Amino acid sequence: MNHRALLLGLAGIASAIVSFAPAGAGAQGLRSPGGGGLSAPASGPSLRTAPRITLPDPGPSAGGASAARQADFIVAVVNTEPITNNEVQGRLARVEHQLATQGGERPPRQVLAREVLERLINEKIQVQMAEEYGIKVDDYAVSQAEQSVARQNSVTIEEMHRRLAADGISPERFRVELRNQLLIQRLRERDVESRVRVSDIEVDQYMREQQQSGVTDPSKYELNLGHILVTVPENATPEVVEQRRQRAQQAADRVRAGEDFAKVAREFSDASEASAGGELGLRVADRYPDLFLRATQQVAVGGIAGPVRSPAGFHVLRVIERSRVGIPSSALQTHVRHILLRTGPQLTESAAAERLAEYRRRILSGQADFATLAREHSQDGSAKQGGDLGWAGPGRYVPEFEQAVEALKPEEISQPVVSRFGVHLIQLLERREAKLTQREQRDAVRDTVREKKLEEAFTNWAQEARARAYVEYREPPQ
Repeated sequence: MNHRALLLGLAGIASAIVSFAPAGAGAQGLRSPGGGGLSAPASGPSLRTAPRITLPDPGPSAGGASAARQADFIVAVVNTEPITNNEVQGRLARVEHQLATQGGERPPRQVLAREVLERLINEKIQVQMAEEYGIKVDDYAVSQAEQSVARQNSVTIEEMHRRLAADGISPERFRVELRNQLLIQRLRERDVESRVRVSDIEVDQYMREQQQSGVTDPSKYELNLGHILVTVPENATPEVVEQRRQRAQQAADRVRAGEDFAKVAREFSDASEASAGGELGLRVADRYPDLFLRATQQVAVGGIAGPVRSPAGFHVLRVIERSRVGIPSSALQTHVRHILLRTGPQLTESAAAERLAEYRRRILSGQADFATLAREHSQDGSAKQGGDLGWAGPGRYVPEFEQAVEALKPEEISQPVVSRFGVHLIQLLERREAKLTQREQRDAVRDTVREKKLEEAFTNWAQEARARAYVEYREPPQ
């Protein structure tokens, strides 16, 4: 969410920002072993330029409510719908508060008001488009989004409503704004993400660029070294220096002969990390001494360098891992299974959620088995496998699905979760830290490349939508 988190302006809450990843902020292709409903096009990443989910405009403050209402006027008309000065001022107040908490230089208020107005215009255009296409958001999806906002602020829904009410935002108005933002996101999924594909040629090109940049720039790759240090006392005689060198050489020879590096490190090394097998840990390469970088630059993964001399003594180095920044070599993977009910005219999101909640109750009470229910009822290609989706790394699921998985403990079952594919019941089976195969690394690169293309595609799409709309400016916001 990061992955893939969206920002919410929360007036009246100390941080003024809420992270939220509601239904379908952008596809992160869920690779289901059996294919089917969860597989998003080309396994793309989140659309980080997705619309910001902003809470409703708080309206006039308590002190000036009457005067503000009397002074309200239309500042713009979008197709046939007006935007009022109060709408702009309400959003502007939250933006200013947000900027104040972040510090730094703030643009003039008039410039900021104009930017807020433009954002409101674009949002209204996109909501209108979603409604024209017949895109709908069920009450259950809105409730799920509302609960997510409260949960990520570590407050109850009741407490969140109380704080919003202090700024003139009613629960009803809050839900309307959430619904509008979910409409916009579903529209963008429909119109933007379906256009974006990443070819193998683009993946290869990105990997070549990363590799070339990392050859000479140690800030562009990560390195994990095994280290054996044989210290040389200060002012040591040549005889002592030679004895210490021979000891280091003996350690290097034993490792090169196939002996376990960690075992040799524990026996020979004087370094503090000897008890941990001499492993220094994966870090950006420029955090290592230049001596270590020069010694290992031409050494393949698994290879040994040294002994090399430094003022501290003699070093034997093993290249445990080398990866380019931006191309992960390992990841925390999750093993999950799910039951998917697709929604439509015959089954609403609310009805699907009720049915899945009943499945969950039966499973938890021991009256039913998750895999059996998945085989009988799931409408995903994974149904034949009892809903098993296999192992998957970060970014392989659509954001709301991934967010639910991240919140689960092993063997725990989620509440029903709405996504673009329908409503899911998810069980986390286990987690593991795993080294990525070459194919998995390419998938991660494909995600990165697609994200960049999505940003460009979204920008173009938003400009096209704006160009087709009728926008009439009236009086400037005051």
